[in-house]
Amino acid sequence: MKVIIPVAGKGTRLRPHTFTTPKPLIQVAGKAIICHVIESIQDLGIDEVILVISPEGEDIVSFVKEKYPFKVGFVYQEESLGLGHAIYMAKEMVNKDEGVVVILGDTIIEVDLPRKKEIEDFIAVKKVSDPRRFGIVVLDEEGRIIKVVEKPDTPVSDLAIVGLYYFGNAELLFESLEYIIKNDIRTKGEYQLTDAIARMIDRGWKAKPLFVKEWYDCGTVSALLETNKMLLQKYHKEVKFPGSLVIPPCYFDEGIVIENSLIGPYVTIGKRAKISNAIISNSIIGEEAEVENITITSSLIGKRAYLKGVFKRVNLGDYSELIED
Repeated sequence: MKVIIPVAGKGTRLRPHTFTTPKPLIQVAGKAIICHVIESIQDLGIDEVILVISPEGEDIVSFVKEKYPFKVGFVYQEESLGLGHAIYMAKEMVNKDEGVVVILGDTIIEVDLPRKKEIEDFIAVKKVSDPRRFGIVVLDEEGRIIKVVEKPDTPVSDLAIVGLYYFGNAELLFESLEYIIKNDIRTKGEYQLTDAIARMIDRGWKAKPLFVKEWYDCGTVSALLETNKMLLQKYHKEVKFPGSLVIPPCYFDEGIVIENSLIGPYVTIGKRAKISNAIISNSIIGEEAEVENITITSSLIGKRAYLKGVFKRVNLGDYSELIED
């Protein structure tokens, strides 16, 4: 199974962290975002991942190649022209007669996947309270998808598209993407995958909704911390540090030093970080960061950052220093 993962976005809402670390490589609950993404669909049997990256995104390719045994290819999206355009960049890497999975590079989900031999075309969805923020699907009486709409001003469905798709006919997908690009069909200024899917439906494409159990957002610092909290509740391991107290759930990577501190709940700490005389809750601390003499909550501290003093809530990028004497 080939999987296309668009990861060319700039992650502007997670700055300053995405100035130095691509969004898919930011850590949450002990793993890079893209690891959560890939591992959520491993049961489909991944043969090859095709990453759609920006010119600055080669670190993502290197990371995935080093982490996983399957073949990893990549193509560039030179301009940010929309999700449909990003997927179209991978056209030459997919055979016309094969199926392809598309999953967004920041879509962390929990879902019961169909068996590979039984898979049908699908769009993964979840019911939401405000469909105006998302692409949505409309179903017929038999539960098949008959319409897709990108961020409707007046919603006709509450089934949001979460960013996971299976297309059994790659040729039809790429023909439809090419059509909207050549004819400059844009929604909200971009070439949208939903517009290509609408054309596919008009040409007889049949697909069903795949309902996901959980869908976690990583788009902002507050959303990332909430996702960290939810994932830690499911996957944490209890760890003790002499002279300090840990309130679970938390995640601690290797080589961490913690002295005279109260950690937790909902804290992730990266490898070789050093914490002393600190009270930390609901936060993510990057690898090799140093935090001392402080009380913080709801904070995101980048790798190799240094933080000291009396603060309550901090958003500190990689290699940065913040001290209050």
